[in-house]
Amino acid sequence: MRTLACTRAVYLGPDGEVITSRSMDWKVDVGTNLWILPRGMERNGEVGAQSLKWRSKYGSVVATGYDVSTTDGMNEKGMVANLLWLVESEYPKPIAGKPGMAISLWAQWVLDNFATVAEAVDALEHETFTLVTASVPGEKRLATLHLSMSDATGDSAIVEYIDGKQTIHHDRKYQVMTNSPAFDQQLALDTYWKGIGGTVMLPGTNRAADRFARASFYINAIPQGESPDITVASVFSVIRNVSVPYGLTTPEEPNISSTRWRTVADQKRMIYFFESAVTPNTFWMNFKDIDFSAETGKVEKLDLGKNQSQVYAGNAVKEFVMSKPFKFLGIP
Repeated sequence: MRTLACTRAVYLGPDGEVITSRSMDWKVDVGTNLWILPRGMERNGEVGAQSLKWRSKYGSVVATGYDVSTTDGMNEKGMVANLLWLVESEYPKPIAGKPGMAISLWAQWVLDNFATVAEAVDALEHETFTLVTASVPGEKRLATLHLSMSDATGDSAIVEYIDGKQTIHHDRKYQVMTNSPAFDQQLALDTYWKGIGGTVMLPGTNRAADRFARASFYINAIPQGESPDITVASVFSVIRNVSVPYGLTTPEEPNISSTRWRTVADQKRMIYFFESAVTPNTFWMNFKDIDFSAETGKVEKLDLGKNQSQVYAGNAVKEFVMSKPFKFLGIP
């Protein structure tokens, strides 16, 4: 079984520092490239005649899955969206007359439309569309995902579909998300480990519940008040700590897969960092060097190559190449 197993953690520091990190774990090359997407792009939910339609209000930098889905990204207002695997997910059945949206667009819909988590949660609570899943590219099973969001104020929300019903966990304290079990059970496990104390003992396996416990402890244990570069380094060290060694396969634990890449989004300085597991350098995109305007901004792509093995260094904005937009995976 090829299963996604990732971790997301949000650092909350002094002077308005907010930094969101995530790892992407997958058993095979997930075909990720990086894209600059300007404002003013016309989108539809890719589920046929009943598709939700919108025009992007904000520009974003995103990391794709197979170049058919936005799996991670940050928009120009410091809003971050991350998709992670949740095998317990069960989505509602389509309703006649109600707009639909393919799950491949879920994170992009957030980045296109909202500057804050509160805005996104308010829109989601109205349930104006039906989320529709589709098969994972190259596989016969359906994608089962949950969504995390964080904004430049440090607010967070986790959105899941359990038994066909949407559940939203909205609170600044929801800094960490992994995979199974559902988020309310993850919180219960976290409470258990907090009672033991991270300096005494932390679970060390690659299981989702253990990664949750470690990330929760370390993201709040790293130093406060350091320089921005040191803080980013500390956050990277946390997400590396909960990464799965490259090449590791655990047949009896299908939710454990190799970490393919990591991102760190500095939501105060507006810099999106990317690190592949198979290249020597971390590189970044500084948003002040990107034209997101609807009038002159262009769709641009940074080709990361097979297994994200293309080497980049420093601010890679100038390495992006103008490209046709990728097509989101939908339902024919």
